[in-house]
Amino acid sequence: MTDQDTTDANDADPLEFLRQRSEDVLSALRDDVFAPEGIKTLRKTWSISEAASLVGRSQATIRLAEKEGKLPQAERSESGRRRGYALEDINRMRDAFGTRPWRATSDDPVIISFSNFKGGVGKSSFACHTAQYFAIHGYRVLVVDLDSQASTTTVFGFNPDLQIKEGDTLAAYLLGEQHTLDYAIRETHWPGIDLIPSALHFYGAEYELAAQVSGNVELLGSLRAGLDGVADAYDLIVLDPPPALGLVSISALVAANALVIPVPPANIDFASTSHFFAMVIDTLASLRRYGVNPSYKFLKVALSKYDERKSTQASIVEMMRHVFGHYLLATPIKDSAEIDNASARFETVYEQPGPLTSRDVHRRCITYLDGLNRELEILVRRTWSSHHESLRKEGLM
Repeated sequence: MTDQDTTDANDADPLEFLRQRSEDVLSALRDDVFAPEGIKTLRKTWSISEAASLVGRSQATIRLAEKEGKLPQAERSESGRRRGYALEDINRMRDAFGTRPWRATSDDPVIISFSNFKGGVGKSSFACHTAQYFAIHGYRVLVVDLDSQASTTTVFGFNPDLQIKEGDTLAAYLLGEQHTLDYAIRETHWPGIDLIPSALHFYGAEYELAAQVSGNVELLGSLRAGLDGVADAYDLIVLDPPPALGLVSISALVAANALVIPVPPANIDFASTSHFFAMVIDTLASLRRYGVNPSYKFLKVALSKYDERKSTQASIVEMMRHVFGHYLLATPIKDSAEIDNASARFETVYEQPGPLTSRDVHRRCITYLDGLNRELEILVRRTWSSHHESLRKEGLM
């Protein structure tokens, strides 16, 4: 039977035919990502020099602690070389040396939303890489997937088609079926990162929520109330809302106390972002009339998918720097084959045990990711009074 014959046989229900074919491909891709037992694992390890830098102690101090039994002996290869430290090992060092960077209980956790009403700007990639950067550096992170496409859920080790039931997403809380968010929080394969997952059936919650919100706009603040109920366990909460102006994305704007807007350097994306600002201003003004009054500890624009080899992009970047000024994060995320190749596997650059392209491309990509996330880390720490003294010592206040 030819492809034409197959298509003709499904003409009665072409949407179902296309859905099933695409789902078969997605299932195959996801099966390739997960281990044979269906559990995603973090294969990335760090050298002793990298571990020392992350922990804030010298290599000699780590070796001495291992020798004295204060830390487990590092696993070694047959040649006697250290195999590398897992993130659990690095966190164990932080606990032993007292170098956890957690906020004080008197500091508020930062709830950061990566928001843009246009798709394809790199929003989910930002959310995943930022969450993982903070986890690598020892912070406690909760990721909240609000997008029914559920790519972030997949990145953090769950197959949304098989493992996430309708009652497992935020829908049950937003629709009043659950009264806290504890039921939805799952541990991930990343030490220090928990997840509230999403799945395709979360899409329908938008319509049910619309019916409830009519005449009761205060319900748009329910996500923030739910996050406040679990926030004590975290330093950072990362929201990945859908790329559309709807009630779920508005709930994310209300729940967040920090906002990052990813924007690629293209005129159509710049125009879309300008419209995004106008819609957010109008939306927040309407909410304030009903007593819903969100505010942000910081608001930044992040340059995404930048290819400096393209002259048109370079000129748009200069224009963005002039227009946005200090609201634009200094470090761009450049268009990189390393990110593309990792995304094709439902993974991130941070979790790769080695380069997917070349060492140079991988190193440059990590440099830009670390640079942008380091900026965000400083902004987050500036909101915590318990970090102000150490920030001043580092010359960052």
